[in-house]
Amino acid sequence: MKPWNNPPPPINENAAQVSTIGAINQLPDPEQRAIYARMIPRALLKNYKINPYMVDSLGRDLLKIEHLPNSTSVEISLYHQYQFPDPLLYGQISDTINGQVHILFYVLSDPNSPRFMVDRLPDGTLTQLGTQTRNIQAEILAMRAGLSPGQIRQGPHLLRAAMTTFEEFIQSLNHDLHFAEPLFYHNAVIFERFGFAYQKGRRLMERIQQGFGPQGDLLPLLDGSNPFRQPEAAHSIRLRSWAIHDGILGEQFQNVTMYKKINHPANISTCEEIRW
Repeated sequence: MKPWNNPPPPINENAAQVSTIGAINQLPDPEQRAIYARMIPRALLKNYKINPYMVDSLGRDLLKIEHLPNSTSVEISLYHQYQFPDPLLYGQISDTINGQVHILFYVLSDPNSPRFMVDRLPDGTLTQLGTQTRNIQAEILAMRAGLSPGQIRQGPHLLRAAMTTFEEFIQSLNHDLHFAEPLFYHNAVIFERFGFAYQKGRRLMERIQQGFGPQGDLLPLLDGSNPFRQPEAAHSIRLRSWAIHDGILGEQFQNVTMYKKINHPANISTCEEIRW
């Protein structure tokens, strides 16, 4: 997809009426870019000194939009520097079967923070952020540095701005509802705190809360047998997430789908009074 150094062209009438990812992906490249750019928080551009057209001083593109022909999904990456290895923002979004927007993956990373190689084994093999295979030593270092499962760098502390911007993007497509699939336990808790409800997975979340509570079945498994299973994990969302990532449930954290109605927070909490 080609960048531009001048203001984007106006979106034509047909483009302005699209409401699905599949329909956006059928538009000419400049119009796709103009629509997907609505997902980018202005605060992210300001903090990292990226111009509104998301190109560098040489006109090289910092916004990468990828999808297959006729696809109903898209991957969006924004970089603070051309050819930097990790994006500031990376998102995978798709259409549901009913034409709603579904967040499959969304992450913000501060490129100025230390990098932890949780996404690769020492030989370079991809770990899929630890969901397929794990770089244990890198995960231990990341956990001790305050990161959560799946994080390769600290975040830029702009999640609220990002969520607000994404909801504005959803509204621009004439939707009042969108879905998300949390990859890790802590992601689901974050979504709860931003007003999401559960389409499926709430029983699992409640089972986890009970398991880490007094007389819970997960509590005895926090036996200090490895760095991810320390007793203090019972009282921390982030450390619980590491223990769950380590397999304390006896299965992967999966099959959780959440949804958010714009301007109608669900006010659900499956882990009240548990600190981050």
